[in-house]
Amino acid sequence: MGRRKVQLKRIENKINRQVTFSKRRSGLLKKAHEISVLYDAEVGLIIFSTKGKLYEFSTESCMDKILERYERYSYAEKVLVSSESEIQGNWCHEYRKLKAKVETIQKCQKHLMGEDLESLNLKELQQLEQQLESSLKHIRARKNQLMHESISELQKKERSLQEENKVLQKELVEKQKAQAAQQDQTQPQTSSSSSSFMMRDAPPVADTSNHPAAAGERAEDVAVQPQVPLRTALPLWMVSHING
Repeated sequence: MGRRKVQLKRIENKINRQVTFSKRRSGLLKKAHEISVLYDAEVGLIIFSTKGKLYEFSTESCMDKILERYERYSYAEKVLVSSESEIQGNWCHEYRKLKAKVETIQKCQKHLMGEDLESLNLKELQQLEQQLESSLKHIRARKNQLMHESISELQKKERSLQEENKVLQKELVEKQKAQAAQQDQTQPQTSSSSSSFMMRDAPPVADTSNHPAAAGERAEDVAVQPQVPLRTALPLWMVSHING
């Protein structure tokens, strides 16, 4: 059978309680020493007996330093806990404030959109109307400003395009003048060459002043050539009358 678990309770017998306390105290001090040696830890152990007698154990450093360190850490932990609770309370308060602001902004937005106006009285409606009119004035002023700026930019672009157009027209006129001058220079050369070519290819004209007989023969040939009779179309009634 396994070992039963012993129930922890106060030892009623005074002698047994004292003997057991002495044994357990020695074992506890021994364990504290082993922990400090094996794990290189700073250990401070304080035990008070039922009669108020003090039993303590500390590592190489004295007990006062260990207690001072303990107080410093415990105080820092208390401050941290208190600051965290305070911060949490501040966050809760800030959350409630922000939530109220968001609800107010949403309500104003609905009023500006023309919704939920039943809860407003006459004075609040007048204030809302004035607010909308001032907003419209600002919007129109901004719109007019943007329109003027865009118009001025377009005018600048127009002027720059006109200047570019003038420059291009000037260049075109100069090119046309240069082409006309070049054509004027090449035209006399072509006319002189064509006239010389025509004179070179024209057939020679016979000189009849020194040969009168030949001239007479040519005149006779022209006179002897028969004349071709002209055919005229007669109407049909004249043709039938002649034949009859």
